[in-house]
Amino acid sequence: MGMTDNTVPSYRHQSFIVVCLITLLGLVVLLQQTIDQRGDEDKERIEQLRLLPRGEILKPTLLGYHHLGADLIWLRAIQVLGDKVVRDQDYQWLYHALDVVTTLDPQYLYAYDVGGTVLAELAGRYDLSNQILEKGLKPNPPSWRLPFLLGFNHFFHLGQPRQAADYMARAAGARGMLHEGPPPPYIPRLASRLYAQGKSPEVAIEFLEAMLLQTTEPLIREQLQRRIRRVGLERDLQMIEGAVQRYEQAQRKKPSSLDELVASGLLRTIPEEPYGGRYLFNTATGEVFSSTHTERMRAYRQSDSMVRKGDVE
Repeated sequence: MGMTDNTVPSYRHQSFIVVCLITLLGLVVLLQQTIDQRGDEDKERIEQLRLLPRGEILKPTLLGYHHLGADLIWLRAIQVLGDKVVRDQDYQWLYHALDVVTTLDPQYLYAYDVGGTVLAELAGRYDLSNQILEKGLKPNPPSWRLPFLLGFNHFFHLGQPRQAADYMARAAGARGMLHEGPPPPYIPRLASRLYAQGKSPEVAIEFLEAMLLQTTEPLIREQLQRRIRRVGLERDLQMIEGAVQRYEQAQRKKPSSLDELVASGLLRTIPEEPYGGRYLFNTATGEVFSSTHTERMRAYRQSDSMVRKGDVE
């Protein structure tokens, strides 16, 4: 049986698409080889992503293969990040690449998730992190990870516990994307605690531990663990200070030592200092302090971010 008139154009159309796809892939390979041969390879890789056309312009040129285009660009971005040569000022390219990827494929959840985390925790660009995470909320309403990360940014980096609680409540009410699964049981509890005790160190530690459970990147895990120790130190100092105040109210004098707080039943025990030091008490001034840290943690302000100063220990 011969081909009909309608069949011939169909074959021609398919052949045209295949030729375009092969040409596109060939150009990618050629560009890769050219860049890899350049002396300043790392900068060129970043520049390649920085100069990508906007997703709205690129998408129609991919002839329906926009998902493949998103994959190629994302793999390229991951390759650059893996080289660990990126300086803080270079992270604008990452936001642009993420914006292109998520315009080509609005449900590319991994790009929102990993990209938003890197922009916040490694680049200190909370504004760009929030922008890409917010962009992902509308096309991915079942996701709990995106509002969870937004809540983390608002709590730790922007010092906005109420907004953090709103995002956490949204995460608690989400059913979860297919590869996410439902939100963990600690999410609803954390949301309620943020509303009730948004600025307490205990809530901060619970939030950090929740973030740690969701993170596999070694560098980010290390920073979170350091942050947990630092917040734990502040929690202990506040607890001891509270016991000192209660002692003064009851006895009309300052305690002679921290051990006296234990003897009077105001503290069960002197907590273990997380850096291997000791908690000390100045009987003249009433100040409680650590032998390893002279500065107190400034709650959860942007200036105390673990990104810029590495959460100095």
